[in-house]
Amino acid sequence: MEIQTQEARIILAIEAIRTSKKLSCRSAAKLYNIPRATLGHRMAGRTPRRELKANCHKLTELEETVLLQYILDMDTRGFALRLASVEDMANYILESRGGRRVGKLWAHRFVQRRLDLKTRFNRNMQAKYGIQDCDFYNFDETGFMMGIISPAIVVTRADRCGRGKAVQPGNREWATAIVCINSEGQSIPPFLVVQGKNHLASWYTEGGLP
Repeated sequence: MEIQTQEARIILAIEAIRTSKKLSCRSAAKLYNIPRATLGHRMAGRTPRRELKANCHKLTELEETVLLQYILDMDTRGFALRLASVEDMANYILESRGGRRVGKLWAHRFVQRRLDLKTRFNRNMQAKYGIQDCDFYNFDETGFMMGIISPAIVVTRADRCGRGKAVQPGNREWATAIVCINSEGQSIPPFLVVQGKNHLASWYTEGGLP
């Protein structure tokens, strides 16, 4: 209880110093009955001891919770982190408040003391299933207006910000281009989708498409 009471006085002293420019650190420490050195350290940004779990724990309880949630979130998305990435994230948090970097074994010990985490060997799915580099494809699509092939210079208001954009007049047709390329640089001819006059279900029910 005494620690909590002193912490409350420290917070009040810091707030008083920030509010009143005439109040010195020495006067505030005497006024709130707290050690001047402690108040000076806290004003300099030092983390209070009660927020540190142990001397070997570099991060506060809140910071470790944030890091844990980040690791779990990345794992849920399918991007499980390596120990080196966990270490980098911890150092990033510490550097944001001027703290010292963690040691080389910190990430390993962090995982060991967290029941929510465990280390696994990441299997190389490409080697397991014999997937070749040429089997990795990526595709993208883009739309463009028929008859508009290049940017044009337009006259706009002098105080207008950003690039000028023309409103679709409603009498031009849109087309979609789909392009696909694999990791070896081989590409599939672009596929263009244009507006049809009639909708025929046989196009996609009897056309032999997968």
